[in-house]
Amino acid sequence: MARGEHPQRTPFYGACLLAAAFLSCWLAASVSATWLSVTIYIAAAVVAGIGFLMTFRDYSPSSRRPRHR
Repeated sequence: MARGEHPQRTPFYGACLLAAAFLSCWLAASVSATWLSVTIYIAAAVVAGIGFLMTFRDYSPSSRRPRHR
């Protein structure tokens, strides 16, 4: 494995994005400006979706058949 090609890097980044989305929702709950809270919630939903896809991309069933030798 070459340097920088760790197989668990992408799921880790996805988990970090999910954590950032959860923390930004906590921040949005404490903001009193409604327009700012809505903007933060929308951005958090987008980030959470991307984080979910990055985290669980390797857990989907493979569509490729195994090679027979």
